[in-house]
Order: sequence, then C-alpha cells, then structure tokens
Amino acid sequence: MGCPRVERQELERLMLSPLASLSELSKGRERPEPECEIRTCYQRDIDRITHSKAFRRLKHKTQVFLQPEGDHYRTRLTHTLEVARIGRTIARGLRLNEDLAEAIALGHDLGHTPFGHAGERALNEILYNEGGFRHNLQGLRVIERLEKDGQGLNLTKEVKNGVFCHTGKVKPNTPEGCVIKIADRIAYINHDVDDAIRAGIMRETDIPAEITCAFGSTFSERINTLILDVINESEKHGEIAFSAQVGFVFDTFYDFMFKSVYMNMKAKSEEAKVYGILNGLFVHYIESPDEMPEDYQRIITGDGLRRAVSDYISGMTDKYAIYKYGEFFIPEAWQVR
Repeated sequence: MGCPRVERQELERLMLSPLASLSELSKGRERPEPECEIRTCYQRDIDRITHSKAFRRLKHKTQVFLQPEGDHYRTRLTHTLEVARIGRTIARGLRLNEDLAEAIALGHDLGHTPFGHAGERALNEILYNEGGFRHNLQGLRVIERLEKDGQGLNLTKEVKNGVFCHTGKVKPNTPEGCVIKIADRIAYINHDVDDAIRAGIMRETDIPAEITCAFGSTFSERINTLILDVINESEKHGEIAFSAQVGFVFDTFYDFMFKSVYMNMKAKSEEAKVYGILNGLFVHYIESPDEMPEDYQRIITGDGLRRAVSDYISGMTDKYAIYKYGEFFIPEAWQVR
C-alpha cells in the first residue's frame, strides 16, 4: 500500500493553481512532528480543531441574537460550518487548497466570547488598560496555549495566520486565508438577514431594491451571486476580492444590516446586561481564583491573574456564564418547612 499523504501531495501539485498553498511546502509547526502517513498537515489541523474543546463550545455561543427562542437561529458553531462550506466552494473554484481553507474556517472563531460581539466588547472594556480583547488574538491563544491542558494544538503556521487575519485590516499570508476572510463576511451578512427575518426584526421586503436586484431575492441566490463574483474576479486578477460593482453593493448591504439589525434596539435590548454578567464574573474570579479549574490556575504563574481570568471567562458558553453568574449573585429560593 502506498502512502495516502504522499499521493495527496502529488495530486495537489497536479491539480491546484500555482497560487495555491501546497501542503508539502507548509512552513510547518512551532514544534516539529513526524508526518502522518494518511493525512496532509492541513487535514491533520482540521481534525485537531474539530476534536478540540473550544470547537465544541461554539455550539452554545451566540452568533447575533442573545438567548433566542427557537431551534433554527445560528450559533457560533453553525456560522463556522457555513463559513467552511462557502470557503471550500470558493477555494475549489479557484483551484486553491480546500483543506487549508477549511482548517482556517473551522478555527477562525475559536477565541470568541460568550454573547457574541457584545461579550467581546464587554471584555475589551474590562481589559482596556491591558490592551483590550480581540477574539482573533484570543483564537491564537486558544490554539497555542489553552487547548490540550496547556500544550496547545500545535497547528501549522498557515492556519494560525489565517485565524489571526480573518478579521481586521491585516492581509493573510495565503490566498486560502484571504478566501476565508471574504467567506466569513458572505456567511454572516446573509445568515443574519435570515435570522433577523425569523426574529421579526425585519421583512424580506425591507431589503433595498438595489441589493435584491444585484444579488437576488433569496438566501441561496445571494450566496450564489457573491461566491461566483469572488471566483470570477479573483481568477481575472489573481487577488481574492469582489468585483468593484459587487463590492460597492455589498458595502451598502452591510450598512443596511448595521442600521436595521446590528444596532436595532429590539434585537440588542438585552446586550446591556452582558457587561454586568461578565464584569461580575471577572471581579469574582479575581477575588477567588481558586474557584477556577486547575488548567486556568496554572496560567496565573506565567501570564498573571487577569489574563487567566480573561481566558476562563472568554471560553465560557452563554449558558454557563449565566449559570455561574446566578450561582454567585442570585439568591437561591428557600421554603419555610
């Protein structure tokens, strides 16, 4: 029997674009390891991420709507899976490395807080004097420091760069990282429309005509239009991007969503409570660090108490943060017997 990894690497050389990131040319891991006989380095990273505790916790972390009543709202996990599918489709259309794109997509939100961006803003304010809090930086910390009892996942440098650069102005080092940066935006802008309509925040007819004319009037039409535009434009210019016209309408789409959903008082009415919950937990664990799990207590020695507390709280799911807050600050009911 031949070596499946070597056979896959040979296929990559034959089938992928000259712009693609070949797994055999990876810059490797922080700690060198023997190669797997079956999986390429990027396929191995996919497995490490999907088997991690941080990945499992994404299923109970908010995407946009806090504590939604209903089974079909996106969570941070379902958002991640949608990004992975969109990213692989774009990578396939451009003959880039689909495995690298998927690994970056699956890992891109590992550092997200409970309660979505409201939680991120709360921790950013709490840690203001220490440089704040950014979920992409925390994602690297999860990958390098927090998983596997402090050993980290030891992912390839290409995947870590893609996780760090998926948001913000820094351009990823690989075209696959650039694909996920744009796939993330395609995913969330479209599924947030879907969830907002489901929540009664807006109606399909509220979407401006210039957007529906350019992208289509349904979820699948919009996704398809944006994916095809990225593939066609990137093929022409060798740079992962929307065409100028689609990019302009996409920015209009984002502005519409920002005003209609992301800043909608009905949708965000509960977010003011998020700071109180996370700040209350932060103060409690600063005063009682022995109540944190041993994994996080060990971080105190090397990185300090506030960093350890931030690591612990940022990793919580929404439900667990609410549960712990209730345990510490809400009186228990009692009965006279």
